[in-house]
Amino acid sequence: MLRNRKTIHVEWGDCDPAGIVYYPRYFAYFDNCTAALFEAAGLPKHQMLKTYGIVGIPMVDTRARFLAPSRFGDDVMVESCITEWRRSSFDVQHKLFRGDVLAVECSETRVWAVRSKTDPEGIEGQVVPEDVVRRFEQQGPEMPPKDREAGK
Repeated sequence: MLRNRKTIHVEWGDCDPAGIVYYPRYFAYFDNCTAALFEAAGLPKHQMLKTYGIVGIPMVDTRARFLAPSRFGDDVMVESCITEWRRSSFDVQHKLFRGDVLAVECSETRVWAVRSKTDPEGIEGQVVPEDVVRRFEQQGPEMPPKDREAGK
């Protein structure tokens, strides 16, 4: 599977009064890293929204483990990949390293979302197009469509 690495310089505004990254900032980092992962697959967000008629890829579940602090002035590297594709959702894994130290692990579940056909103000999941999935599969066999349709 495609992996993307993004380096982030920790700014003063990312930190709490103790000079360590304030935990919600990590989730902003990871959201940006998900966008960078799609861009690495040839799907910059603005193009993806237009090409596929989606409203986005909203997060429906996230969790993180904080293992070591990052501080003002640090350069951290986030490695991101999609670990599972389902019918209309997928899981993203992020690992944030400060040097050789794994500082934070995060997992996200996101949905390939379009405007609801029954509620003009709502959104709903739609089947992720096969060509999108293929862009991320650089190793290993492609998941057959029937297996993806059985998932969420």
